Amino acid sequence: MPKPQTVFTCTKCDAQSHKWSGRCLACGTWGSLIESAAQQRQTAGPASAPAKILSLTDLEQSPIERLSTGLIEIDRVFGGGLVPGSLILLGGEPGIGKSTIVAQIAQLLPPDKKIIYASGEESVQQISLRLARLNITADRLAFIADNEVGAIIAALKPNPPALLIIDSIQTLRSDLEPGSAGGLAQVRAATGQLLEFAKSSQTAVIIIGHVTKDGTLAGPKTLEHLVDTVIYLETDQSQNYRLLRASKNRFGSINEIGVFEMTATGLLAVSNPTSIFLDHGHAPASGSVISAVMEGTRPFLIEVQALTAKTVFGYPQRRAAGLDANRLQILTAVMGKRAKINLGTHDIILNIVGGLKITDPSLDLAVCLAIASSLGEQLIDHHTLVLGEVGLGGEVRAVPQLETRLREALKLGFTQAIVPKAVTLPGLEIVVVKNLTESLEAIKK
Repeated sequence: MPKPQTVFTCTKCDAQSHKWSGRCLACGTWGSLIESAAQQRQTAGPASAPAKILSLTDLEQSPIERLSTGLIEIDRVFGGGLVPGSLILLGGEPGIGKSTIVAQIAQLLPPDKKIIYASGEESVQQISLRLARLNITADRLAFIADNEVGAIIAALKPNPPALLIIDSIQTLRSDLEPGSAGGLAQVRAATGQLLEFAKSSQTAVIIIGHVTKDGTLAGPKTLEHLVDTVIYLETDQSQNYRLLRASKNRFGSINEIGVFEMTATGLLAVSNPTSIFLDHGHAPASGSVISAVMEGTRPFLIEVQALTAKTVFGYPQRRAAGLDANRLQILTAVMGKRAKINLGTHDIILNIVGGLKITDPSLDLAVCLAIASSLGEQLIDHHTLVLGEVGLGGEVRAVPQLETRLREALKLGFTQAIVPKAVTLPGLEIVVVKNLTESLEAIKK
């Protein structure tokens, strides 16, 4: 009989090695390697029972009744509300408001729904203090102070709740895997047990995961394929606003975002997000252009600011906040080649006001005109909207949902729009441009 092979597995990152060492070569943790038997591939064994094949046409197609919070900003991101039996991963940096928003979600659910809050980070007294600060009645929540996932599930199986909140997944541990809480094997095993419980009991489960400095979920990055929905709570450190965004959603769109303002009593929904990214209170300045981006079905009007200055060093600098720096390099090269604007001796600093990170190419024309405005010290009327994607040939291409963006601008009092396609909207002067040169001429009139 062959001798069973052994491997050494890291309890922190789940890396395996054939030799023991005091430090894991993958994650660098000391004393985390434990000996375990290697799994042998079975060449023969009892045959498994055949799985049952189902026809989707024979199933009853009954509509899913979602758990609506009644708050449009939250329900929009979740696709209309929480789906019973779904497993949701809520990620964000420490202190950004993850525990606050899940407590508010629990408060907003219908009063007949049972809600359980399980925390391995805070005691029941600390939870009570936070609920009092948020003006949330404590009778809406039942609390479990335990970090053993098996014990939590065993307590809930006789009478499953409508919503289970886990704060946080890094503090849970499972008896199915060795190691301490927070390790990759532990986090994966705990999430697997929660997923099985959610599907069998039709309980919506929200698990909170912390985000590291590099912007990834601490430890459980591999959990994203297990859960049904991945939601991130984001912010710009200089702003007092929070953006709720879905990066994965099996029951809705990932293009929607919710905008909230952080207050002393919790997160307050912002009904008009354009007011964050657009401020008409300051005096007009060169290098400032107004454009519009789409986040899902919502148009946001934002301000693009550019600053050009004579370069001090031999190599001109290109810096962008809120826009991909590579995109800025491309647009700068197009302006020099196609519009004959010499930017080789100027530094270019670009900023998207409000801290929003934009990947929408419809912002290209606004970026080019903002740079030209700053270079020529020319003011562009803040009641003029600029939209268009700029190609390498200097042509201005059409953008999707153009009319939706223009209607939002018209509603906010804009009188002119520089766009690549003719659209008829009473009260809004449409200036159609075909290339970058025509666009530069349009702002000089």
